[in-house]
Amino acid sequence: MTEEIDFILDSAKESMEGSIAHLEKSFVNIRAGKASPAMLGSVFVDYYGSSTPLSQVAKVSTPDARTITLQPFEKNMLQTIEKAIMIANLGFNPMNNGDLIIISVPPLTEDRRRDLAKQAKSEAEDAKIGIRNSRKDANTEIKKLEKEGTSEDICKSAEEEVQNLTNSYIKKIDELLAVKEAEIMKV
Repeated sequence: MTEEIDFILDSAKESMEGSIAHLEKSFVNIRAGKASPAMLGSVFVDYYGSSTPLSQVAKVSTPDARTITLQPFEKNMLQTIEKAIMIANLGFNPMNNGDLIIISVPPLTEDRRRDLAKQAKSEAEDAKIGIRNSRKDANTEIKKLEKEGTSEDICKSAEEEVQNLTNSYIKKIDELLAVKEAEIMKV
C-alpha cells in the first residue's frame, strides 16, 4: 500500500513544483525598473500571416539598464515589430532609426512600484492557493486509501508528510516574494 501513498506524495510535490514554476514565470513579467528582454516576452508579431514570438523575428538585447534594442532579422519587419509593441500595450514607446528599434524604459514612480508590489503579492497568493489545492487533493486521496483498508497510522504519517511539503513550498513562495518586492522597491 505504501507505493500508492508514495505516488500521491510524488504527484502532490510535482503539482506544488508547478505552482512555484508558474510564480517564477509571473514574477519575470513584473518589471522591476531595469530593462530586460523578458519584458517583451508577451509580444507577438504578424510574420507573413502567422503570429510569431518577437524573439524569433528579431535579436533582443539590453545595452544598458534603461534601454532595450531590437534588431530584426529582416529589415522589412521594422514597422511590423514597432506596431506589435504598441498593440501589446506595455507602456513603451518604440523608436525606429531605420536599422534598430530602440525602447527607453522609463524609471518607475513610487506609486507604480507600490502597484507592482501589490501585483507580486497577488501572484504569490495565487501560488499559495495552488499549493493548498494540491494539499487538499493529496489528503482526499489518502482518505480514500484509508477507507479502502490502509492502516490509520500510515495514512496519518502520509498526511503529516503532505503538510510538511505544503509548509516548505509556502515558505519558498514567501522567500521568492520577499526577493521580488525588494527588487521592485529598490530605486
